[in-house]
Amino acid sequence: MEIKEYLKYRVDLLNESKDEDGFINETNFINNIIPSMLDAKLIDTEDFTETYYSTEIDGSPIKINGYIINDSGERLQLFILNDESISLDSKNLEVSIKEYYETIFKRATNFTNKSIKGHLNDIQDIGAINALINQMSSSLGADQFDVVEIFLISATATVTSSGSIVQPKRMDFKDEKVKIRYTKNRESIEKEILILKRLVDLNFLYSVLISQGNREALTINFEEQFDFKIEAIKAADETNFESYLCVLPANILAELYKRFSSRLLEKNVRSFLQFRGVNLGMRKTLTKDPEKFIAFNNGLTITASNKEIETIKDKIYIKSLSDFQIVNGGQTTASIYFSQKDGIDVSKVKVMAKINVAKNVSEEDLNELISNISEFSNSQSKVTTVDLRSRNPQLNKIKALSESIITPSGRKWFFEKSKGEFNTKLRIAGQSGKNRIEKEYPKEFRFTKEQLGKYYSSWGDEPYKVKKGGEAIFRKFLEDVGSEENEKKLNIDRNFYELLISRIILFKSLEEIHGTRNNAIGQLRSAVVPYTMSILFSKTEGDKRNPYTFDLAKLWAKEGLEDDLKVYLKELMILVNDLIKKYAKSDDLGEYSKKKEMWDDIYNSNEIKDFLNTDKSNKIFNKYSISKKELEKKLKANSKNKEVDFKFLKDSVDIHSKTPEFYKKLNSLLWDNLTDNERNKFSNISALIQQNEDLTTDLVNFENNQIQKIRINYPDVLDKIVIEENTILENTLNYVVKKYNSCIEKGEDIISNFDKIGMIAKAKGIKYDSVFNEIGKKLKSGEAPNVKQLYYASNYISTIQNL
Repeated sequence: MEIKEYLKYRVDLLNESKDEDGFINETNFINNIIPSMLDAKLIDTEDFTETYYSTEIDGSPIKINGYIINDSGERLQLFILNDESISLDSKNLEVSIKEYYETIFKRATNFTNKSIKGHLNDIQDIGAINALINQMSSSLGADQFDVVEIFLISATATVTSSGSIVQPKRMDFKDEKVKIRYTKNRESIEKEILILKRLVDLNFLYSVLISQGNREALTINFEEQFDFKIEAIKAADETNFESYLCVLPANILAELYKRFSSRLLEKNVRSFLQFRGVNLGMRKTLTKDPEKFIAFNNGLTITASNKEIETIKDKIYIKSLSDFQIVNGGQTTASIYFSQKDGIDVSKVKVMAKINVAKNVSEEDLNELISNISEFSNSQSKVTTVDLRSRNPQLNKIKALSESIITPSGRKWFFEKSKGEFNTKLRIAGQSGKNRIEKEYPKEFRFTKEQLGKYYSSWGDEPYKVKKGGEAIFRKFLEDVGSEENEKKLNIDRNFYELLISRIILFKSLEEIHGTRNNAIGQLRSAVVPYTMSILFSKTEGDKRNPYTFDLAKLWAKEGLEDDLKVYLKELMILVNDLIKKYAKSDDLGEYSKKKEMWDDIYNSNEIKDFLNTDKSNKIFNKYSISKKELEKKLKANSKNKEVDFKFLKDSVDIHSKTPEFYKKLNSLLWDNLTDNERNKFSNISALIQQNEDLTTDLVNFENNQIQKIRINYPDVLDKIVIEENTILENTLNYVVKKYNSCIEKGEDIISNFDKIGMIAKAKGIKYDSVFNEIGKKLKSGEAPNVKQLYYASNYISTIQNL
């Protein structure tokens, strides 16, 4: 069953990776995979630098598709795609032989070894691959990189066979080490670079999908990986957790960080931030008083969901921990690692640790426990509390607005708040419903939680942070819009949403104008686009002396860019591309564009000043600007309307549209796997749909949770239910939402507009015409109608053609 699901998901991934001509190229496929790797926390950023290089040197095949350097700089992550896997037929997609993957890994390890040893320094290629090879072979690169991590991306299912039974299998690959010698401060230094290998196959990608983007559980086997067992004292044994106290040697912590980097850190705690404040104090203690570190430092708080222990002569030893996370003490761990990296002896340093092992808790309760431990125990320095999970209230509000607000042309944008949400929606809808949904929400009208931070923050004066991307820019977005510590937090309402979509339109339009491959302005799109947006922002909204700002609302109204603006922005992007090359103080242009110095040099350059002072620029800014006072007045007027939240109604309508038969069949097919309470709830849902009655909040939440569980545990059940959706309620809701949005946009009275609809219905002899007056009054008061009212209204809506 799981293998079948993997192969279905592969089809979706390949379809999403096609370019405008319908072809799948390697870079598109990798870029489509990277968000899943970011979700699982295998990487810190989605800013992948393409460096396709494939050749054979001295009989050794070599290949690399690109790379990422992690946020703290000590880990080089190389990507290699199994190119044949995106074109294999279904008969060859199941791989059970480890040597198949090892042969492909060998091409990347050959590249790594030869680059580090300087054997590739004379290659004729130019661009990012040359910069990478030069960095890897230099003394600076040798000093910087401690770990090279190779990701083999393969659109194959990894399996094991026992007779006729085929099961998924995880394959791990042996580490390698490269001994190097380099010079630093006139001193000869010898060290080993650790080479890690990780397979990113369909097994992994599907698990990220069904986990809704949760981090990959990290299992640390101290005995196997570090030849060490943690001697501990059991301090508590409660209903939902056990607590252990222990002392950890600093060299073990340093090795932990070297191997796993920021994956050790719980998602809601910020990563290591250089040696400032408390970190500087730690470094001082590590250098001058290593034996006193245990007394001065607060220690670590670690959580896990399972443990393997043994007792020897009444002493407890922890051999391994599953779902390992450091929720307090990330700075301590990173400080020890980087201090050791800089030559400080940490062999005498010990650190106190409290290990909390959860038990008898659900995934959601475990996340809540970890979040609370993180919030209440983290006192090393001030931590801004931001919930990065999909249940974040700001994300919920944006999701509700996406269900409630329609563009001027009558479309909606789909905000994928949870990983796999859109995929699940398509899966349930069946083939006919899938085509309808994909037509309603094409790729250019969808955005994910991860993209949200990048799109929003691009309209600002920190494009170097946008270029970095990853969790940091998403955290910045949430801090900007919702952190309790932010006095200027924004009100997430219609104004916010329309301006957000305008930023997305601008960002996506710039990407399209820039182009890719042979039609591209250059190879720096991920830097050029945010830099260009920041120039527009800094010239207008960001300039306090300028009484005018760029009118993003025009992009919302047009749902795109006019031709003259496209031409102008293309010229600006060509200039920005040239200036990045001119002002970069590194061969690695992509990495250097993540620095504030790059942005300062470009924006303050004479070239940009001259460009912004041309007649063409003045003409564009005159056409696409609005006075800041006028904009403020306009936004205030718009915010007077009490916004209607259609989210719950939309969820209810989605359930009604599946029909009673869907839930009856679901109940029947899963009968043996459901509790009595769950069977009753499915029966209640079916009965309420049959009676055209409203669902309770409890039933809507139950249905959403159950569908996700079915998607994970019994996906084949969804294929056995072939029922055509009843779209009349959905059509009616769409009609009501469009009319409501039209009234808001035009400033018209909601009640009178819906009264007119009722009068037309009455004139046609359609029953329940008075329901439109009820709906109008509810909308006016800021409430959504209920399902019963939509059902009555559908008597008229069903007679209207071309909804």
